[in-house]
Amino acid sequence: MDEISSMLSNAKVPYFYKTQFSLCKDEIKDINKCVKDALKRERTLARIEKGARVALTAGSREINHISQILLAVISELKKIGAQPFIIPAMGSHGGATAEGQQDILAGYGITEQAMGVQIISSMETVEVGITPEGLPVHADKAAFEADYMIPIGRIKPHPEFRGKHESGLLKMMAIGIGKQHGANMCHQFGMENMPSNILAFASVMLEKCRIPFGIGIIENAMHGTYSITAIPSEDIIEEEIQLLDTAKALVPVVPFEKVDVIICEQMGKDISGTGMDSNVIGRSISLGTSKPFAERIGVFDLTNKSHGNFNGIALADTVSRRLYDKISFRDTYPNTITACEPLAVKIPSVMDSDKLCFYFCIETCLKADKDNIKIVWIKDTLSLSEFYISEALLKEAGGNDELSFTSEKYLPGFDENDNFAGFKPV
Repeated sequence: MDEISSMLSNAKVPYFYKTQFSLCKDEIKDINKCVKDALKRERTLARIEKGARVALTAGSREINHISQILLAVISELKKIGAQPFIIPAMGSHGGATAEGQQDILAGYGITEQAMGVQIISSMETVEVGITPEGLPVHADKAAFEADYMIPIGRIKPHPEFRGKHESGLLKMMAIGIGKQHGANMCHQFGMENMPSNILAFASVMLEKCRIPFGIGIIENAMHGTYSITAIPSEDIIEEEIQLLDTAKALVPVVPFEKVDVIICEQMGKDISGTGMDSNVIGRSISLGTSKPFAERIGVFDLTNKSHGNFNGIALADTVSRRLYDKISFRDTYPNTITACEPLAVKIPSVMDSDKLCFYFCIETCLKADKDNIKIVWIKDTLSLSEFYISEALLKEAGGNDELSFTSEKYLPGFDENDNFAGFKPV
């Protein structure tokens, strides 16, 4: 046993209980019908003429059913004789390269073969206007040269700033369609100015670019598709505020007032822009800490769909070696430079195994009662319908009508390499 293992070997591991979180399960069952119905709204699909070339955006997040939503939009456009194509709209993600961004889309099943349309991936932009503050606004060249561009994206609370507009169609325009240039311009004045910058940049795009309408997607607390709304361009700014309020009400948080440790089995750019959604874990690079005020956070793995992008790793106190071995500086640092946010990629303590990562969290807690340590163990911040809690949280969980738990006790199991292998009943 090496010195680190020896120092952590006395960690007291509590019993765990499988817990169900009663979250909003309202979900669209027929995606195609929902898209078709949404596009019946006045001043949306009817604005597109026969033969028009139409650029559709696809972002870097793993939006549930995104390939099916895109296919449904493409189908409706083709029915009226339009010629749709797809552009990656994700700022500097994918290592700020055209190939990297196309690879990200392929990971979500968005390929030319699957979509039946061309995917034009390029980092080339054109200047389309100037904000009132004198900042140049850029747009993807292929999208700008098309007859129309339609932003399609998820509306949700942003993990690092607050405002009337956070993650949504305005951000998709300003940062996604704006590519690396747009992302950098919006970020370089700090997160506190992001809402106003996004509004300013998107307002220029709405004025200067041919955007007939946008499509906003809201997901429920279980990552299911809650709503799909087609919004005429002149209504996007105001209507997105209302849709964001709806989305905020659906976002779950770890449902305890105070915990000592959060174990997150995986993080990733496909899960959240910050790897782990700060709104869920209560820890943010720019916003600080909030409920449940975890003293320690440990993470075991990086999703394959992140393509090595480890943005947000600094939200953890410790990570496992298998996560560290997946990180790619080439695919992450362009994103870091663009966002002017080096704190987000500061690498925490790296433990040689998941078990040591877990033990590190327990042993380094300063304020916890080690005999009654409060631990929440989740798969990731998109998967809160079921998780595990330590024995010390049972009383609080019992007083929450949204939580239910089994009487069976569990302990975390580890394989021959001391990496997590699931919970085992005892």
